[in-house]
Amino acid sequence: MKSPFEVVLHRYLSEKAQMLSDLVKSQSNRSVARCDSPKYTFVVDPRANKQEIADAVELIYKEKRIRVTKVNTTVVKPKRRERQGRRDSWKPGCKKAVVTLQPGQSID
Repeated sequence: MKSPFEVVLHRYLSEKAQMLSDLVKSQSNRSVARCDSPKYTFVVDPRANKQEIADAVELIYKEKRIRVTKVNTTVVKPKRRERQGRRDSWKPGCKKAVVTLQPGQSID
């Protein structure tokens, strides 16, 4: 049995991830206003499946009574950083999970 903190490593923060979590608050246009389920992005263990990710998020945020309705995952491949005159290095890959919560819930 894995600890929930071994499955969910940390929250992934970027402009796109922030936009996904703020869709519920947005009133800019009608299509965005229809989104009533908040979405949060996490970096997870590459061997974790969707059910393990959903259970881990619910256990981590147990005091807020979070319920996960959907989990989407993607694997980000390692990328090569080219430097002029120096050795190339690699940016490590990871597995990201976009977790959709029930309407009206939030993590923040």
